[in-house]
Amino acid sequence: MSADLHCHTKLSDGSLGIDDLIILAKKQGINTISITDHNCQAGNIRGELIGKRHDVKVIPGVELSSTDEETGEEVDILCYLADSPARLEGLCRRNMLACKKASQFMILAASKKYNITPELIVKCATGSTNIYICHIMRALVESGFSTEFYGDVYKELFEKGSANSVYYQAKYADTKEVIDAIHESGGIAILAHPGRYSDGFVEKMLAAGIDGLEAWCPENTKEQSEKFAKLAKQKKLLAIGGSNFHGMYNKETISIGNFATPDKQLDELMSYKARQKRLRKKAEQETEK
Repeated sequence: MSADLHCHTKLSDGSLGIDDLIILAKKQGINTISITDHNCQAGNIRGELIGKRHDVKVIPGVELSSTDEETGEEVDILCYLADSPARLEGLCRRNMLACKKASQFMILAASKKYNITPELIVKCATGSTNIYICHIMRALVESGFSTEFYGDVYKELFEKGSANSVYYQAKYADTKEVIDAIHESGGIAILAHPGRYSDGFVEKMLAAGIDGLEAWCPENTKEQSEKFAKLAKQKKLLAIGGSNFHGMYNKETISIGNFATPDKQLDELMSYKARQKRLRKKAEQETEK
């Protein structure tokens, strides 16, 4: 069984709808996926229903944005199998508003540098619950100012260190608060693409109560993937894999299943909450003795 546990749809910054995403997974031989749109759980119910039609299991998920208050670094936390997903909706709304504020700043700044209109950018984001950098870039491509999403124009406008950068860092909920909210909802918290963060950050997330690491993903080097898989085993944490699929908005040539979760690790994820419950019960019984 192949499982890709990090996929985005049109509901956030992916280019495929839920139906097309699941059909692609089926054609790629992927039996299990998770729809992990940014701060949006709206695709989970529809995803499960469509998945059943095509014999693809869709695990409920969401990628929650957060900000490390100490460093100001943006941190993505994947949540899976929440028992009470409604308890995460308030957090999702707050993060959506923070993203919207950042997007509005970037839209206006990009429109001043290039002859594109905010209205065109909004059209390019049709179907999404927010406006992302990929939608601004699509408007620039549609208008002939670039032939690619992540070429020179992208580097000029959105990369750190560019003199003409219009990038605006959104202020999301604190990372520890997000991890706690996931646990309060009965969900499992996984640090997405850990190779992206600064040295020592993973250890900091372990102390914050993270349940696992995205060991296999495009952002990690082969050496990092081996390191994180080994660390997860040592610390008795979960290790998962996912392509971080965005369709035509991918930064690299990647399709569903190019990075996946091995069978053993998928089984550990699916049985994780039951195992933790047994461990807590055992600890309580020993304390009572």
